[in-house]
Amino acid sequence: MGWETIERPGYLGKKRDEVVSNWNEQFGKNNWRLTYQWNNEIVSREFAIQLYEDGYCEFFKKNLDILEWLVSSYSDVYDTATSNVKSKFDYTRQETPNKHIHDIAVRKSVARLGKEFQGEDLLHIRWLGSDGMMLNPGVVPFHMPELIVPGEVKDYGGKGTWWYEKTIEDFYQRNKVLQVWK
Repeated sequence: MGWETIERPGYLGKKRDEVVSNWNEQFGKNNWRLTYQWNNEIVSREFAIQLYEDGYCEFFKKNLDILEWLVSSYSDVYDTATSNVKSKFDYTRQETPNKHIHDIAVRKSVARLGKEFQGEDLLHIRWLGSDGMMLNPGVVPFHMPELIVPGEVKDYGGKGTWWYEKTIEDFYQRNKVLQVWK
């Protein structure tokens, strides 16, 4: 007996609760898990989030002008709601239905690079047309694109692939795997 990878579920979006409920019914509540493929290994979500965060850190190192613009112009960043700033550096602290991790990854990367936000306003880093769109994980290049698993992923979220290839989001969705205990 052991964990067996059965699919690459990709983006779950607003259907997350429905999908999780279906998996609980189909496989049993404690008989499935979401993990990540990294090289030929299966790694935890926490490991994958660290790689996700590292992607932002590497992006800022290569784009110091963007880092300086960010920290000098804004007081913090948010994803889906301004309340996201309450999460600060804690990926487990999720106060909205949509999970938000890229705002936390940006915050932690800024701190890791020895910088602090100095501005007055919050920066929205999610939607097309927002001033912070350049920091959306579907736009920011992943620092190790050769390790993104190629191929299609399921579209549980119903939006299709909304991110660009070889980005942080591309890594996060394409390397995600659903495993069941068999």
